[in-house]
Amino acid sequence: MTETGDRVGLACPSCSPGEPTVHEVLKPGGQATVRCTECDHTHKAEITEPETTDLQVVVSQDDESFSTLVEESPDDRVEVGDEFVVDSPEALLQARITGIEVGPEERAEEATIDEIDTLWTRAVDNVSVDVTLHPKDGEEEHSESLTVNVPGDYEFTVGETESFGEEEFSVEGLQIRDDAPEYRHEKLDHEGDVAYAKDLKRLYGRDETSSAWSAW
Repeated sequence: MTETGDRVGLACPSCSPGEPTVHEVLKPGGQATVRCTECDHTHKAEITEPETTDLQVVVSQDDESFSTLVEESPDDRVEVGDEFVVDSPEALLQARITGIEVGPEERAEEATIDEIDTLWTRAVDNVSVDVTLHPKDGEEEHSESLTVNVPGDYEFTVGETESFGEEEFSVEGLQIRDDAPEYRHEKLDHEGDVAYAKDLKRLYGRDETSSAWSAW
């Protein structure tokens, strides 16, 4: 519902009767009191609320998930890979669409909101990145696995050194997730290749903290 202070597009009888301009809502209601931000003219106007429908959304984050309902326009069209804000009692977060369920065991790559039974998503504002870390001077079969937690828009670059707590490693390869926007390859391993943390399935690095590891 429209509230005091909201901004809406409306025709102004004073300066723009034919085209909408931005208005500030002074008093909401059936006949709302609004002020044109172009000429400061105050007048009454009917504000039509956009039609919305409840959409079932499942959000996964690491090994946990929750289901919630969000309000969306029934005519909006979405596709796998799109990102949007999930504003729910459980959390406020940025999510990426990983699956669109349009019927029992029926998936689609894109659909309008009114066609969707359930939207499957993954939180991408903060993510955990799995790292395979090779020893600095050892054999790759002695590699170690670890996880780093970073903002989804954090950039990893092949050839650059990263530090997380006591861990320091150079980035050697970036494995891209299936739901990520189009990258040149599924694995990036050329000097200077860049990917966002939210797009990574796994990162491969070379340890920079010690000269020798023991097998474990």
